[in-house]
Amino acid sequence: MEELRLLLVDDEEHFRQVLAKRLSRRGMAPEQAGSGEECLNLLEKRPMDVVILDVKMPGMDGLEVLRRIKERYERTEVILLTGYANTQDGVDGIKSGAFDYLSKPVELDHLAGKIKQAHEKILWEEERKKEADFRARMEQRMAAAERLASLGTLASVVAHEINNPLAIINDSVGWMQLLLSKPDMAEMHIKGQLEKGLGKIAKSVERAKKVTHQLLGFARKDDSVVSEVNLSQLVEEAVQLVEKEASYKEIEFVQEVDASLDSIRSDAFQLRQVLINLLTNAIHATGPKGRIKIRLQKDGEQAILTIQDTGQGIPQEDLERIFEPFFSTKPTGEGTGLGLFVTRGIVEKLGGTIEAESRLGEGTDFRITLPRVYQNEGSVEAEGRTDWLEKERDTASKPTTPGEKPS
Repeated sequence: MEELRLLLVDDEEHFRQVLAKRLSRRGMAPEQAGSGEECLNLLEKRPMDVVILDVKMPGMDGLEVLRRIKERYERTEVILLTGYANTQDGVDGIKSGAFDYLSKPVELDHLAGKIKQAHEKILWEEERKKEADFRARMEQRMAAAERLASLGTLASVVAHEINNPLAIINDSVGWMQLLLSKPDMAEMHIKGQLEKGLGKIAKSVERAKKVTHQLLGFARKDDSVVSEVNLSQLVEEAVQLVEKEASYKEIEFVQEVDASLDSIRSDAFQLRQVLINLLTNAIHATGPKGRIKIRLQKDGEQAILTIQDTGQGIPQEDLERIFEPFFSTKPTGEGTGLGLFVTRGIVEKLGGTIEAESRLGEGTDFRITLPRVYQNEGSVEAEGRTDWLEKERDTASKPTTPGEKPS
């Protein structure tokens, strides 16, 4: 009962003092109030678990105080004290939401038992609410897991059934663009319209390819390649790969690195993909001359990476859904809705967690927590394997058309 917050309200000071002393001896030290008004003022400053409330008081009576407590403090339980001749007041109080009522003079053991029961009811309701919240979260995760299982099965089918016709369409577009570039086509009066239409087809093909590639990237079950990863160096490389796009908006990158954080054992290739995804999203969210801060910290056996932008922020209703597949806050055609979904999948696969916090009008923070040593039975050790990093660096370093937004 040490955590119990108890308030005793009675206008008879002598009775109140004696009862408070006797309750204190039982480990239930109450705060005191001499009137209904004083009770409500005290509750505004400090919430209480249980209020012992006399019904008959000058000014605001106990039933009115009870009504106001239930309106403002639904969690607080109230035990009414009535005279023998006024048991109807106790009954009316029960109808108004009181936990119980006792008649004066009060039997201390009976009162102490009622206080404990009221407190146990509060704790039980809190546990029930936590359980309900937990069940709701589990149901959401189970539904998501079912969707992901279907998505993994669908991905391989989509890749084969869609990528092949996409390749044919893309080749046909290239062939028609080549024909239009010939000198004898220069005078064609609809040449501009045809070129514009072919450009739209090419962009749509590229968008469809991104969707299938990202789906496959999530569904693929390749073993992780574990090696010593210098996070600071990896961040620097990722920044170099996206800084050209950031330069169009004059966005400043700021890096804060904990000197005590050396290397970690993880999959550099997949971490690099996570960094590029988050930095690209931060660039899209940040306005001209904004700032993106990247912070690396050490916390015991964990490494913490935070990417903070100065964009417009994400509404709370969207923040709860940003990791769902195909959910995007970008305009139609500008995002696949898979970037953050894939990012979370990679982070969790590497034994970490990712969380997002946002403040409208101020910006968004993505916080990644990773184990300093990633252990997985399916992982393999990498020894001097930098060829795939160099290949990826060359691919990602290709020029980007100004204004083009990766998904």
